[in-house]
Amino acid sequence: MNNPTAGAADLETVARVVGRIRTNIERVIEGKPDVVTSTLVVLLAEGHLLIEDVPGVGKTMLSKALARSIDCSVRRIQFTPDLLPSDVTGVSVFNQNTREFEFRPGGVFANIVVGDEINRASPKTQSALLECMEERQVTVDNATYSLESPFMVIATQNPIEMEGTYALPEAQRDRFMARVSVGYPVEAAEIAMLDSHTYARPLDDLEAVTDAGEIRKLCGIVGQVHVSPAVQQYVVAITGATRRTDDLMLGASPRATLHLVRAAKAYAAIHGREYVLPDDVSLLARPVLAHRLLPSVEATMSGRTVAAIVDGVVGSVPVPSPRPPSHRA
Repeated sequence: MNNPTAGAADLETVARVVGRIRTNIERVIEGKPDVVTSTLVVLLAEGHLLIEDVPGVGKTMLSKALARSIDCSVRRIQFTPDLLPSDVTGVSVFNQNTREFEFRPGGVFANIVVGDEINRASPKTQSALLECMEERQVTVDNATYSLESPFMVIATQNPIEMEGTYALPEAQRDRFMARVSVGYPVEAAEIAMLDSHTYARPLDDLEAVTDAGEIRKLCGIVGQVHVSPAVQQYVVAITGATRRTDDLMLGASPRATLHLVRAAKAYAAIHGREYVLPDDVSLLARPVLAHRLLPSVEATMSGRTVAAIVDGVVGSVPVPSPRPPSHRA
């Protein structure tokens, strides 16, 4: 039996809701349409987002703007060197009145979790996020607690060269669907920011334009976007090539392959298509794959960045012909 595909009405719903969220975010983050699009792709693909850049470019503001645009539960965790794993997941506390242990939820019990400066906490505390990010659940004292849908972790981090930071473990990085950099604004956007941010705080004025139920509906529509066998083979060829190149000591995992397909489906839906094109895959390869890969010693010494290596790998893989799917019964 064939899976249902997203219809025109469904795609119009996606476009309408995404347009409202985008407009809301761009009231705060000006001149960064590509970054906003990547954020929305990860949201609808049910992934997690890592925002990496130098201090002061709007990493936390971007994550807060998305969180405030959706009427759902939001928790912010400030990662510091003394943060404990139990602060993230929760802890069992003995109740003197009932003479029983009670579970007190930690910061991850929300629809959207904003993890600020995640790489300033110890690797032990960072690892407290592993289970909840992959399995949407938390296990404390042999008891398992499910997390509500949608569930998205938006983490910000400073470049690892900065003082007081810890590199994220490979397993942690692999659970983030994509990594984006906000970057410095263009001159016109920075001038506009001086006008709008010096006498007011636009973030304080943001109101929710959708809710958790509608986001769940959009995620269901994204899941129905068609991926042809040729495009599936193209994705597998790209991730497989990262495992064979001499420029990388750690290639893309099967989870990365799955994340690339999910992100491409969300990107296609946002752009009004019920099917994924090879261009969607190649466009998303860098933000979805680069943060998971480790360059070889030779590549590092020659000054080649992981992003450049990913671009080279994508360029070396033959592109299938972009044929839309035929209508299926």
